[in-house]
Amino acid sequence: MSSQDVFGSGKRNMVEPLQTRLGDWVHLVIGPENISPSMSRAVVEAFVRLHDKGLIYQGTYMVNWSPSLQTAVSDLEVEYSEEPGTLYYIKYRIAGGSRSEYLTIATTRPETLFGDTAIAVHPEDNRYSKYIGGQAIVPMTFGRHVPIISDRYVDKEFGTGVLKISPGHDHNDYLLARKLGLPILNVMNKDGTLNEVAGLYCGLDRFEARKKLWSDLEETGLAVRKEPHTSRVPRSQRGGEVIEPLVSKQWFVSMEPLAEKALRAVENGQITIMPERFEKIYNHWLSNIKDWCISRQLWWGHRIPVWYVTGKDSEEEYIVARNAEEALEKARQKYGEGVEIYQDPDVLDTWFSSALWPFSTLGWPDTSADDFRNFYPTTVLETGHDILFFWVARMIMMGIEFTGTVPFSNVYLHGLIRDSQGRKMSKTLGNVIDPIDTIKDFGTDALRFTLALGTAGQDLNLSIERLTSNKAFTNKLWNAGKFVLQNLPSQNDTSAWENILAYKFDMEEFLFKLPLPECWVVSKLHQLIDTVTTSYDKFFFGDVARETYDFFWGDFADWYIEASKAHLYHSESSAIASAAQAVLLYVFENILKILHPFMPFVTEELWQALPHQRQALIVSHWPETSLPRDANSIKKFENLQALTRAIRNARAEYSVEPAKRLSASIVANNDVLQYISKEREVLALLSRLDLQHVHFTDSPPGYAKQSVHLVAGEGLEAYLPLSDMVDISAEVQRLSKRLSKMQVEYNSLIARLSSPSFVEKAPEDIVRGVREKAVEVEEKLNLTKNRLAFLESTVLVSE
Repeated sequence: MSSQDVFGSGKRNMVEPLQTRLGDWVHLVIGPENISPSMSRAVVEAFVRLHDKGLIYQGTYMVNWSPSLQTAVSDLEVEYSEEPGTLYYIKYRIAGGSRSEYLTIATTRPETLFGDTAIAVHPEDNRYSKYIGGQAIVPMTFGRHVPIISDRYVDKEFGTGVLKISPGHDHNDYLLARKLGLPILNVMNKDGTLNEVAGLYCGLDRFEARKKLWSDLEETGLAVRKEPHTSRVPRSQRGGEVIEPLVSKQWFVSMEPLAEKALRAVENGQITIMPERFEKIYNHWLSNIKDWCISRQLWWGHRIPVWYVTGKDSEEEYIVARNAEEALEKARQKYGEGVEIYQDPDVLDTWFSSALWPFSTLGWPDTSADDFRNFYPTTVLETGHDILFFWVARMIMMGIEFTGTVPFSNVYLHGLIRDSQGRKMSKTLGNVIDPIDTIKDFGTDALRFTLALGTAGQDLNLSIERLTSNKAFTNKLWNAGKFVLQNLPSQNDTSAWENILAYKFDMEEFLFKLPLPECWVVSKLHQLIDTVTTSYDKFFFGDVARETYDFFWGDFADWYIEASKAHLYHSESSAIASAAQAVLLYVFENILKILHPFMPFVTEELWQALPHQRQALIVSHWPETSLPRDANSIKKFENLQALTRAIRNARAEYSVEPAKRLSASIVANNDVLQYISKEREVLALLSRLDLQHVHFTDSPPGYAKQSVHLVAGEGLEAYLPLSDMVDISAEVQRLSKRLSKMQVEYNSLIARLSSPSFVEKAPEDIVRGVREKAVEVEEKLNLTKNRLAFLESTVLVSE
């Protein structure tokens, strides 16, 4: 493919320096060495087949025109915004009437009046019924007359109730003109300047012409007034400029036959769209679809495979062919050997070629290609919800049309990435987050995991806090891997490894023989595997991420790894230590498998470091589901956790030094005591208790009145000697001083609230704030009084 093939025939209204720069850039990006011949062949083949079937046609219709880019743009690439503007009121004199007889028209675009071909009023508007059938004179046109017609399309309440019909410059006027058979006048060049139809205003930019025209209307007495008005302004999604509705000769695809099949594919369940709410949007768009303008007047893209015969009418005589040689041969057969042809300079809308992506990338139109036979159709398409129409619907239509089957069975629509305040990223706001910079700062896995935590179809606010949190999660996973590796036997210790590998956690008899912490964490893992597998199957990826995060950090890292240290370092039983090693390895391996789709790099690195792994994590088997779990062990360990939390909270409340070991009496019934006492090393390690002074009993100890009494759960209590936790005399003095200060603060707040001048004159939010502060201080005051009373009673008892 030559640069001529890429850029067209060179018939473009573009300055030479820009043409050269664009030419060089396109040649680098999509030049001969970078364009796949098979892809281009597929695009041409699709165009030819659709044209042969009568679904592609050339016509002069109204399109969205970009004066800056000088190309048609898709309806989907036009964004409407509410913007402040001006409503201009202009006199249109009645032909044959007196000089004072006129109709007043309100318009936001007076420069288009040169293209007026009619004046319209509502048939039931009595103000203007006498003028229907007459004619009006278009201002500043040297007396050009247009008919005054009636149509229910006219809004009697907008402006004056009189509408100028400019079919060449308004989509609704265009449709009305075609319905009524009105002529269509175009007053604008493709660069946004007015053409010769505008007379004296020819050559002026559309916005400059608007200013000059209004000034001239004021001078001639045809301007009535202007007033501020907010209107919906169409702007180009790419360049941001105001789009011009313009009648232009373009190539179109008839969409109704294609859309009908795509609608049925979703209706009958061949394709599932997730989230489901987007089905309604998909159906509505396809049910109201317009023919697709596929030609673009750009320098780059797939050249339209149409050739014209030199000297013939291009609208009547054209040749559709797969290449220039085929086109020339067809032309010679029809017009003789000396015929000359030239190719259409336009290119195809990029979404035309993108619509073929599911099968063009696999070798189509060669349906015998290995890739096509093996991989088409596929299972899941994952993409942003904002291109449901641009791309997804078009891939479905083209897939069914050219292959006879849908290109994929599931469409997963993710949200858009926004800044931390929920704003769309833009250079103007300066809130663009560069993914490359983000990866450098936080790592690829942390970024992937953050994005995966979003909910399907909902936009995600990307904040530094989220990224920081998930970077910490990645570090936690890495450190957990280091701990597991450091506590496994060396690979040369064959006997130890035989013991570890002998554990079969998929068998109940092995699971139920494990110590309590090991049985608990394996049971919780098996629950997690079932839950996340179901969530994966339903495409609830955010749920998978959250559930795995909670298990890994909340259960495995915070609880089991800490509990395992008692069995690894403080147990006299080698069997218990071996069980802990086996469980650490088993649980960690499965965590890596579950997290691998989210965090492929760190999980693969850790997996490769684990002993006895003969294949990469990416090709390893997914964990089995419906594995055994022991609900009783889960409940027992939760009791142990509740007891540990109660002791930790008491230590924090009394500001006990972290290194200090406390005595404790654990009180419960015999059944609870039996399993709690078996894990005394775990309890002592997690709660920082003095193992030599931890007692398990079914009744309160003798020093109960000098202890902090903790209730961990029904039938499970603990007594911590107060003398172990705090210097009672010093604490009494400290709390007494604190109580005095709090009482002064409380009295001051009550005094303010008791003052009528404050309550009646101060702002309501200030008074409410003082009341809330008084309630808060009162609660703290009562708590401090109770704690002080408890300490004073303890001192008295001890004396």
